[in-house]
Amino acid sequence: MQDFARYFKQISSYRFKREHGTRLWQISYYDHVVQRNEDVEQIATYIWDNPVRAGLAESRLDYVFSGPRERMEQA
Repeated sequence: MQDFARYFKQISSYRFKREHGTRLWQISYYDHVVQRNEDVEQIATYIWDNPVRAGLAESRLDYVFSGPRERMEQA
C-alpha cells in the first residue's frame, strides 16, 4: 500500500506542479485502516470532498484527480 501511495503522489504531484506551479501534497499522508463496521461510502465522500475543503475545486467533480465519476455523483 505504501508503494502505491508513493507512486500515486509522485505522478499526481508532478502533473499538478507542472500545470499550477505549486505543490499538491503535504510532506506525508495520513493512513487509516478501514474497519468492517465503518461506512465505506462515508469515507469515500470525505476523501472526494477534500479538494473542495482545500479550495482546489468548487465541486468534487471539478477536481481532475478525483474519481470514479459515476460513484462520486451518487454520493
